[in-house]
Amino acid sequence: MKKLSVLIVLAAVSAPAWATTKTATLSVPGMTCAACPITVKTALSKVPGVEKTQILFDQRKAIVTYDDTKISPAGLTKATADAGYPSTPVR
Repeated sequence: MKKLSVLIVLAAVSAPAWATTKTATLSVPGMTCAACPITVKTALSKVPGVEKTQILFDQRKAIVTYDDTKISPAGLTKATADAGYPSTPVR
């Protein structure tokens, strides 16, 4: 039992620094046709750390839920830009 307790403590200490799920809203003004949201959603969904992506086509926005230990808003905007749709975080 003592060994198990030690292992649990070691696992907790060596775990990644307090991962937090965050949400970012991105303005994606280049989404102008019916296929654009599909492309943006696919690009964001392939990013490691992205948990959920919602596209608001009529508002030209993407709402992204992500693990902040794996990706940052800058990484999200890079993913959309690499797909041909530059974006900026909405504050």
